Amino acid sequence: MPAADVEAFYEREAQDRFLPTECTRGPWDAGSQHAGPPAALLGLAVEQRPGARPDMRVARLSYEIMRPVPLTPLTVATRVLRAGRSTELVEAALTPDGGAEVMRVTALLMKAAPHSVPEVSPGPQVPGPAAAPHQAFFPVPWDRGYHTAMEVRFAAGSFLETGPATAWMRMRVPLVADEGITPLSRVLTAADSGNGVSAELDFHRYLFVNADLTVGLHRHPEGEWVCLDARTMVDGSGIGLAESALHDEKGPLGRSTQSLYVAERG
Repeated sequence: MPAADVEAFYEREAQDRFLPTECTRGPWDAGSQHAGPPAALLGLAVEQRPGARPDMRVARLSYEIMRPVPLTPLTVATRVLRAGRSTELVEAALTPDGGAEVMRVTALLMKAAPHSVPEVSPGPQVPGPAAAPHQAFFPVPWDRGYHTAMEVRFAAGSFLETGPATAWMRMRVPLVADEGITPLSRVLTAADSGNGVSAELDFHRYLFVNADLTVGLHRHPEGEWVCLDARTMVDGSGIGLAESALHDEKGPLGRSTQSLYVAERG
C-alpha cells in the first residue's frame, strides 16, 4: 500500500529504500506509478551516490522500463560502470520488495568547467508559463495521483486534443518528503509525459506503452517550470516515437525521446 497523507512523491525509509505515496499513481492503473517519479528517483540516486564528484554533471540518461512500477516499497542500487577524468558512466536500478527489477538507468556524466568555452544554445523559444492557461488532466478514476501532484499549463494543444503540444509542468510536491527538489528531478518528473501530452491517436481506442526514455541535457535546468514541446509519430506496424524539446524559462535545455508500442485496445 502507498504511504498515506504525505505531501511528496516518496518517503525515504533508508538511504536506498523509498515508500511511494499516492502522488506517484499513474492515470491508467490504480496499482502502478506514472513513470516520471521513479525516473526522477533514479536520477536522484545517480546525483547522491557515494563518491559523486561535484564537478560532474548529468548530460544524458537512458532508461529501460521493463514493467510497470508498482506502488510498493522500492530499493535503489547504483554502481559506477566507468570513471574517467572528464566522463563517468553510472547505472542505477529500481527493484520493488519481493519482485524483479522494474526500471534501470544508465547515466552519462561530464566534467563541467563553467565559463571555459563560449555558450551556444540555439533553438526556438516557446511562450512562457505565465502566458499558458492551466488545463486539467483528462478524466482519471481516482482523486489523487500524478495528475494532481503536477501543475500543467498548455501553450499549445491539451490533454483532450490529439497532435503536437507545448506543455509547461511544475511539481506541486517534493520528490522526497522533507528534502529539497534538485533541478534534475524537476526535468525527469516531467519528461516521461511527452507522449501523454502529444498523443496522435485516441487514447480511449489505442494504448501507448513507452518501454524506454532518453533525456539529454546540454545545460543545467533552472527554475520550477519545465516545458515539453512534444510531438508523437506512429508507424502503421504499431511502433512509435515521441520526442520533446525541453525548455525552462531561460530557454532550450535539452531533448527527450520515448519509444512506443502502440496497439488497439482489446
